[in-house]
Amino acid sequence: MSEDKNKREDQEKKHANELDEETLFVVSQTFKALSDPTRIRILHLLCEQEMSVNQIADTLELRQSTVSHQLRFLKNLRLVKYRRAGTTLFYSHDDEHVIDLLQQTINHALHH
Repeated sequence: MSEDKNKREDQEKKHANELDEETLFVVSQTFKALSDPTRIRILHLLCEQEMSVNQIADTLELRQSTVSHQLRFLKNLRLVKYRRAGTTLFYSHDDEHVIDLLQQTINHALHH
């Protein structure tokens, strides 16, 4: 009887450590966001300061439509946020955990 109880407890622990579907989806989408060089460049830039779409486009030498498209993708994942000043939107990063992951990955790449 004690052996059955131990088996049940082991199974419960195993299930508690499994990731649910929503968590798996969010994690995979976050890595998808970080797998694109343009999105990496935008997030890296927004680590330093808040910027408008035009400022980002000018700094990274990208078309405004490209930047807007990528910012929409990042905003939907809650990786960036914006504030409105008149008619201009200023973007900044919105998830310190992801920024830390990005910085660590950049540092890893620089050490190789």
